Amino acid sequence: MSKEMLTYIVFGAVLILALAFDLGLLSKKNKEITIKKAMQQTIFWVALALAFFVFVWVEDGKQPALEYISAYLMEWSLSIDNIFVFILIFTSFAVKKAYSSRVLLIGILMAIVFRILFITVGVALVQRFEWVLYIFGVFLVYTGYKMFTSDEDDKFDPETSKAYKFVKKIFPLTMSDGGGKFWIKENGKRLYTSLFVVVMMLASIDLVFALDSIPAVMGISRDKMVIYTSNIFAVLGLRSLFFLLKGAVNKFEYLQQGIAIVLIFIGAKMLAAHWFDEWFTTNTQVFISLGVIIICITTSILLSIAKNKRQQKNENNSRVIN
Repeated sequence: MSKEMLTYIVFGAVLILALAFDLGLLSKKNKEITIKKAMQQTIFWVALALAFFVFVWVEDGKQPALEYISAYLMEWSLSIDNIFVFILIFTSFAVKKAYSSRVLLIGILMAIVFRILFITVGVALVQRFEWVLYIFGVFLVYTGYKMFTSDEDDKFDPETSKAYKFVKKIFPLTMSDGGGKFWIKENGKRLYTSLFVVVMMLASIDLVFALDSIPAVMGISRDKMVIYTSNIFAVLGLRSLFFLLKGAVNKFEYLQQGIAIVLIFIGAKMLAAHWFDEWFTTNTQVFISLGVIIICITTSILLSIAKNKRQQKNENNSRVIN
C-alpha cells in the first residue's frame, strides 16, 4: 500500500468518525446551536485539521504537511467570506434557529460533493494543460483586486441572485418552511419549501466561492491529497464557524482586504512561477506562502479589532458628553 493511499484511508476514516461524533454528540436535530456549543465544535474541527497536519508530517514529510496547513489556512480564511453570504441567505429567507444547523449541514455536504468534482476536473486540466495555471493566476489577481476595492454598495442580495432565480425557475416553490421539511404536498402537488431553497443556494454559492479558493490552493500545492483534504476540512468547519461568528462577522471590517491581498499574491506567484522556481526552492516557496497568509489575515483581524475599539470608545465618550 502506497503512502498516498494510506493517507486517503486515514483521512476517510477520521472524517466518518468525526461526522458521527459531531452529529451524534455535539449536535441534535432541530436544536439551536449556542455560542458555547459552536465554540466547542469549532475547536473540534480545527484540532482535527491540525492533528491531520501532524499525521501528514510524520507519514509524508515536511513539505506536504506545510503545503496542507498553508492551503487549510487559505481555505479557512476564505470561509469567513462564505459565512457572511450564508448569514445574508438565512436572514433573507427567515430560517428559524431550530432548523439552521440541519440546513447548513446538508448544504455543506452538497458543497463538498461539488468541490470534489470541481477539484478533480481542475487538477486533470492542469496536469494536461499546464498553461491553465496562468488563467487561474490572472483570475485570482482580478478577483483579489475586485474584492479589495469593493464597497458596501456591492452587497450580495440572495433574492436577486442567479442561484435563486435558477432554483425558482426549475422547482415549484412555496415560501413556507414546511415545519422543517424540504418539500410538502398541496392539492396533490409537491412544492419545495424555503429550507430546500436555502440548501440549494448554500451549495451553489459555495461552488462560486470554490472558483476562487481552489485555484488559490493550486497556487500553493499541486498535490491532489493536499487540495482535497484542506478543502474538505475547511468546509466542514463552516457550520460551527457560522454560529460562532454570525453576531460578529461584520466587525472584521478589514478581513476582506486581507484575503484580497493573499489572493493577489497567490495569483501573481502563479503568473511568475518560472522566476519563483529559479529564485526559491519548493520548501522556501511554501514558507513564503504560509507567511503571507498568516501575516495578512492576522493583521487584517487585528486592525479590525483596533478600529472597533476606537469606535466603541468614541461612542462611549459621546454618551458621557451628552
